[in-house]
Amino acid sequence: MTERDRRPAPASPLQDLDRWIGGLDLTRWPAFMRPVIRGAGRLTELLGPYWAYLLPIVIGAAVFSTAVWAFGEVWEGVREQGDLARLDEPVLQLAVALRAPVPDAVVTGFTFVGGPVVAPVLTVLAIAGLVIVRRSWTPVLVIVPAALGSLAMTIAGKRIFGRERPPMADAVPPYETSASFPSGHTLNAIVIAGAVGYVLLLKRRSVAGRVWTVAVAATYALGIGLSRVYLGHHWLTDVVAAWVLGAAWLAVVVTVHRLFLTVHRSRAPG
Repeated sequence: MTERDRRPAPASPLQDLDRWIGGLDLTRWPAFMRPVIRGAGRLTELLGPYWAYLLPIVIGAAVFSTAVWAFGEVWEGVREQGDLARLDEPVLQLAVALRAPVPDAVVTGFTFVGGPVVAPVLTVLAIAGLVIVRRSWTPVLVIVPAALGSLAMTIAGKRIFGRERPPMADAVPPYETSASFPSGHTLNAIVIAGAVGYVLLLKRRSVAGRVWTVAVAATYALGIGLSRVYLGHHWLTDVVAAWVLGAAWLAVVVTVHRLFLTVHRSRAPG
């Protein structure tokens, strides 16, 4: 018997809308989440399902953009040469020692894919393709808010901290001049790859398919971050902060989507 065979038959199409990842029911929550679910239901009654979905996303993006201030602790560690910040210079010098013409060209090409020119185009194509294949608006509901929130946090972080990048003498061209903290490539990579991976997982029926989806998304996000350090475009702390912030924001987006599914299921006939 397959995982799909073990699932209860849905009472309506809405009740089974993107509800499962393998045998995991995304509409089942621990008891302490019940007040949040009731609040989401009341918000849906007041605003309608889609406005009730977008409002928490907008509030979450604003809170997270402001909460970049929380990374002041990390920034203080950078300024005061805390434990993590002490790794910045040695890791950069290790990257310089490992460089060679062919790896430099390969890594530069890879990081270009995650940059502000190619990444938005690939994201739009991914959203359009998933909408057509799935015949639903789930990719738009998940990926677009995730990407916009990531962009807002990148802009806010760079303006707040204004940290200088590693010296150009230790970097591989083409050089970049924007602020260094946090790494925008890394932040956008983990959020967009995670959001696309999450949407794909909603339709992956085999264990192997789900494992490959997670592995590819994680490898891409990890690779983009490491490429920024290897090329000398960012300090290690820029990348670590982006990984942490991106993972937290992705968790918010996925949680809001799960609440959306839960409210739909509770309101569905049957």
